[in-house]
Amino acid sequence: MRYTSNETVRRRSRRARMLRRRRRRQRVTAALLIIIALLAGAGVTAGTFIADQLRGYTAEYEYEQYNSGLWQGSMFATELCVAAEDRTLEGYEPDPELHAAGLFSVGGKEVVCGYRMFDQLYPASTTKVMTAYVTLKYGNLEDIVTVSENAVDFNWDETTCGLKAGDKVTLYDLLCGLMLHSGNDCGAAIAEHISGSTEAFAELMNQEALSLGATGTHFVNPHGLHDADHYTTAYDLYLIFNASMKDQRFVDIISMDSYTGTLTGADGTVRTETWEPTNFYCSGRHTAPEGITVLGGKTGTTNEAGNCLIIYAQNSAGEPYISAVMGAPDRTVLYEQMDQMMTLGMAQ
Repeated sequence: MRYTSNETVRRRSRRARMLRRRRRRQRVTAALLIIIALLAGAGVTAGTFIADQLRGYTAEYEYEQYNSGLWQGSMFATELCVAAEDRTLEGYEPDPELHAAGLFSVGGKEVVCGYRMFDQLYPASTTKVMTAYVTLKYGNLEDIVTVSENAVDFNWDETTCGLKAGDKVTLYDLLCGLMLHSGNDCGAAIAEHISGSTEAFAELMNQEALSLGATGTHFVNPHGLHDADHYTTAYDLYLIFNASMKDQRFVDIISMDSYTGTLTGADGTVRTETWEPTNFYCSGRHTAPEGITVLGGKTGTTNEAGNCLIIYAQNSAGEPYISAVMGAPDRTVLYEQMDQMMTLGMAQ
């Protein structure tokens, strides 16, 4: 049996198409010559006739080709809050030490407030919103994950969920620990399970961030521990959080007031760990302004990033908003800034 290479097939196909086009041109030319001869006695010049015909052919070709190339979907940004520059909110005064802030009307598709929202900043553990998005998109939450030595290799002062090397735990439990208690160990275990390594997972995070339009973002890990090449913007953080909110599983997790995870040790011993939200609104350590209900969110804190928070909230009319504050000097200022922005921007 003789096999024909793909390149040979392509060449033959191109040659056949060229021959067909050549035959069509010859038939059209012959027809035009006959018609010109017949019209010569009628006083219609060949030039006028040919020009008219060419205009007709050109118009028909352009119409067919233009319409065949039209994209039939909706524009990328039609469901997003879009602004080309920062947006001032009357009465809102950003703290002098604040890195950035933004308030976005999800239903109204409006940037209500934007303060330095396109500046590239360190996100700390708000990074984990992107980790959750990738996990929900590519992972099976029923999977049983075996925790590696690398996944628990964190310093004593870095937030973890109490995982131990050799533990077996569901991907769903890891996701709850990640988003509620901000467990760095959960982030590392998730990354290794889905992509094989934290580095490969970070590349997947960057790929997904770019697809969401987060062009000012670059990740190098799934948890947000400081790295000079790990950054985002307040606006990009909104894009990522907004995309995550479209998955009800994400909403359900960040809305919990606590979650108890089940871990099976390497020796078969079963234990539980209870994880509460680091977000003060959801843990009851800070009360939201009157008429505003905070449904959930994600915190982040490092020396370089300062205190960060992104939340999903509703006003008294049930209208949804996403609000972000980055780089507050302490938690008091963080929640004061968030309260002030929501009070002024979400009022009815």
